[in-house]
Amino acid sequence: MKALAAVLALLLGAAALPARALTNEAALAMASGTSSERVEAITAAVIQAVEQGDGRTEAFLRAMADDAVRVTADKAFVVRDGKGFDPASGAEVAVPEDAEDVVNNNLMRGELDVAIAALQLRSADASVRSGAARALAGAPSQARLPLIEKALAAEQDAAIREQLELARAASLLSSDDAGQRLAAAAALAENKRPATKLLLNERLAEEQDPAVQKAIRAAIASIDEGLVWGERLGQAFTGVSLGSILLLVALGLAITYGLMGVINMAHGELMMIGAYATYVVQGLFQKYLPGAFDAYLIAAIPAAFLASALVGAVLERGVIRFLYGRPLETLLATWGISLVLMQLVRSTFGAQNVAVESPSWMSGGIQLLPNLALPWNRVLIIVFAALVLAAMAWLIGRTRLGLFVRGVTQNRPIAACMGVNTARVDTYAFALGSGIAGLAGCALSQVGNVGPDLGQNYIVDSFMVVVVGGVGQLAGTVYAALGLGILNKLFEGWAGAVLAKIAVLVIIIVFIQKRPQGIFAMKGRSAEA
Repeated sequence: MKALAAVLALLLGAAALPARALTNEAALAMASGTSSERVEAITAAVIQAVEQGDGRTEAFLRAMADDAVRVTADKAFVVRDGKGFDPASGAEVAVPEDAEDVVNNNLMRGELDVAIAALQLRSADASVRSGAARALAGAPSQARLPLIEKALAAEQDAAIREQLELARAASLLSSDDAGQRLAAAAALAENKRPATKLLLNERLAEEQDPAVQKAIRAAIASIDEGLVWGERLGQAFTGVSLGSILLLVALGLAITYGLMGVINMAHGELMMIGAYATYVVQGLFQKYLPGAFDAYLIAAIPAAFLASALVGAVLERGVIRFLYGRPLETLLATWGISLVLMQLVRSTFGAQNVAVESPSWMSGGIQLLPNLALPWNRVLIIVFAALVLAAMAWLIGRTRLGLFVRGVTQNRPIAACMGVNTARVDTYAFALGSGIAGLAGCALSQVGNVGPDLGQNYIVDSFMVVVVGGVGQLAGTVYAALGLGILNKLFEGWAGAVLAKIAVLVIIIVFIQKRPQGIFAMKGRSAEA
């Protein structure tokens, strides 16, 4: 009797233990067979794991995602650090020599990622659950509906519940019941996201029921109406972003060409020097101050300004000062200097582009609308351009150097008679314009490639901005830069980049013919001269 009681107690105790979610048979089914059979086995195992709360299923799925699973005809093994483990018990076992590696194609890897995400719906971390809900919504499947229903029943966070509702509607869209598909289409119409529109379009291509087709088309039209403002604001932002870059590039030229009358064809190469100065500062921080790498851009700004300003000062004292009043000779001389500078950079840094990394605080962006994200690097460049513009306006309008520059520009002989050292003012003004070009190069290094030909991509646009804005007019430079940037991006959305460039050029030609003095005409004695 005692023996019988012991056996009964043992049986009752075993019955009280929680059932193991993952079995060797289930592990083998997930690791072998056709892709459809494996997907079905993975879905069933995940549902069982969620119901029973066993963690070995997730561990096995992660092992498959890491290509750390081998199989024989009747068993699967997890192989880590050269040792074999039983997927169901976790015990160390010997792996037979005839065991083969499990091969996962792209379909299986996607299914594994979604399955792991589904298991993370049990996480205590809201951000993890949110990511899992997004993953399920991005890969809808009717087979996963029990998982989503279970998660919805337990979820308290309103934002995550909304994502799960979307995942549920997306999964019902592939239901065999036409009524459920109609309800899913109506629910998805409220989610104004590009991914939802893509999902509906994919279902529309497969749908046979006319009523459901009509509902899906209505949902797509509703989403399009919701996305249109995001697209318009996105175009406006990219236009302002391009305009801020053109403004940075043209501000230096507004001094050297607009105020001093020097046609500086090496302006683009002065920008290039600023970009390479940023690259050098980055390298110094990586080597000597790796812990403060995110601060390298702050140090690169004055370095880029000083490097380009120094080259500009040498250029003015060595070449330009002998060519004032001779625009053709100045153009040819600065063009030759631009070739020399490009070759010097090729000989020093190589002909290939160099890699300039953005600090971590410039990564990511601001998600304003489902289809509108503003990258931090673009936003900060717009702010940087505004600050440079304000500093330049203050320097020209409020300082003694600015007074001398304006005086020499308007009437050089009278300024000299008043005791102004016009030669020194010319050098300072040219160095200032060159330094601002270096700041433009520093900013461009965060959004584009840095190479010997960097300046060639912007020199023509910068001259167009200065001419359209009005020679010597900072306000005109601002209006022209932003106007050309927005026009360019607006036309790109309609006709493509090449035709947009042609259209903008035609508009500029017509504008200059009608108003040769630009947006703002020069006034006073300088205009009469």
